[in-house]
This record gives sequence, C-alpha cells and structure tokens, in this order.
Amino acid sequence: MDSNCLKLRISPCPNDTFMFDAMIHSRIDTEGLSFDVEFYDIEELNAGALAGGCDVTKISTALLPALGSRYELLDSGSALGRGNGPLMVRRKGDTAPIRRIAVPGLHTTADALVGRLFPEIGERVPMLFCDIAAAVERGEFDAGVLIHEGRFVYARRNLDLVADLGQEWERRTGLPLPLGSIVASTSLSGDMRRRIERVLARSIEYAFGHPAASREFVREHAQELDDDVIDRHIALFVNDFSVSLSQQGRRAVEALTGMKCV
Repeated sequence: MDSNCLKLRISPCPNDTFMFDAMIHSRIDTEGLSFDVEFYDIEELNAGALAGGCDVTKISTALLPALGSRYELLDSGSALGRGNGPLMVRRKGDTAPIRRIAVPGLHTTADALVGRLFPEIGERVPMLFCDIAAAVERGEFDAGVLIHEGRFVYARRNLDLVADLGQEWERRTGLPLPLGSIVASTSLSGDMRRRIERVLARSIEYAFGHPAASREFVREHAQELDDDVIDRHIALFVNDFSVSLSQQGRRAVEALTGMKCV
C-alpha cells in the first residue's frame, strides 16, 4: 500500500468539503500525498476516531480528551469562531420545562455545551443532526440542538430559538467556540503530520482565493442545496482559525476540553 495515500474521513458539510476540496482534487501542491476519502455524520466520525484505524479525521473538539495519545490535534482545519454555536430550539409557543432534548450525538461539542450550560436538562437523546428539527417540530422532544445547515433554516419551521449556545459560551469565557477539529493518527510520523498540516492549510487558502473551484464538490455533498445557505455556512465556519488555530484558538480548545493544547 502507498504510504503517501492517507485514509481521510470528513463530514459532507460545506465547511469540510470547501476546505478539503483543493487537496482531495490536487488543485495544490500536496507534497506527494493523496487521500482516500470517506464521508460520515459527525457522531459517526467521532465513533470512528474512538475505534481507530483512520489516518486523518474530523472530530468534535469535545472528543479530544477521550482520544488520549492516539491522535494529535492539527493546527489547521478547525471549525472555531464567534457567533457560530449550536442553537437550542423548541416548538413555537411551547413553554413547558425542557426535560428531554435531541442532540447530534453524545460525543459532540453540542452535547458537551448542553451539559455544561443547562445541567438541569436530564435526558439528552442522540440522533442524526439533519433529523432533529423535524423531530422537535413533531413534538417528539421538548427541544433540540441544531448544528450545520440546520441553524440557518430552523426559522422556516414551526420552531423558536431558546438559546444560542455559542453566544452563551462566549459570554462566560470570552473565547471563540471550538466546534470541530482535524486530528491525525500518532501512528504517522511527526514529519508526516506536519506535511498534512501544511497541505491542509494550503488547501484552505486556495479555497479562500478560488471560492468557485469547490462549488460543484460542495453542492454534491450538501444537505441544503440552496447557494445562500451554503455560502453562509462556509462564511461562518471557515475563517482564519481554520488556517491556523493561533494562540487564542488553542486557549479556547483548552477551555472546552481541559487539555493542555501545545
């Protein structure tokens, strides 16, 4: 097997496909690397990281402590910023106490935020992120936490906003919210992990400079095909922190996970 061909797992969401397009399709210098790509929902990505066996994968940042020394957080590829947090919603007009809430997976940053910010909510039920809004609208849950495209389109449904979890995080910590991260297996050499970081940063910079280049790839995998939603999604989740975490980004990861982020 070619040691320069890496197994890569990411989500089908516009922020990931936008960032990774150039390196997957060799639009940039990949330093000899190629990528065997698989797409999964975020909780599937988290489960896969816990099981091991992937070279490079997207994860929820909150999962980092559970991975121990098996994976290393990469400096590039993170979804981290301000005003980008998960949204807690409920049916319009509902005023009953929230006791049962749908979350996009029990290893997600969204679930970690509910547990930290709303400890009084006793039952957090995992389900596929794109099914949560409809389930809440049907009355199957008292509330739900929306991520990805769902946060942009919930107003089209019979739903009200309860809380912006990112705003609450920022109010309490003063830091940007680290939602997702890219990690590389520590079974790869340090040199290989640095190559991956450089290539990914180069891919993101190319995407910023040539936004139309990735559009077909992004639309192919997006849950919401509306161009306005796709553009808003990318603008919210891909930023300077995606190119490099920086000192502030690392402080935010430390605040969320309790891990020292060197």
